[in-house]
Amino acid sequence: MNDRQLAYFRAKLLDWKEAILKESAGTLQQLQIDSLREPDLTDRASSETDWSIELRTRDRQRKLISKIDAALRRIEEGEYGYCEVTGEPISLGRLEARPIATMTLEAQERHERNEKVSREE
Repeated sequence: MNDRQLAYFRAKLLDWKEAILKESAGTLQQLQIDSLREPDLTDRASSETDWSIELRTRDRQRKLISKIDAALRRIEEGEYGYCEVTGEPISLGRLEARPIATMTLEAQERHERNEKVSREE
């Protein structure tokens, strides 16, 4: 992967991280503004369910930020774009679709098949 491609993926990862952080800040502000003290029990239950889903989404995104940070570290260390299992280059198409990918598509499929077999046993 050349320097221009690395710069592209670095910018893409940083933009993605920034967008997640902005969404999280908006959620936090909304939580502080909105009150879950609605007089109607049904409305309150609905609001609590909505917030529960929103907070689970934010938790998943928090975990995603750590994966983005790991990808940025791999860029700095010169390891970005190479499969952690086989050492082969990860296709640009795969990285475009999932810039935090750490395995080639084939290695990922093998890993998922092995995981499925392990769970079934």
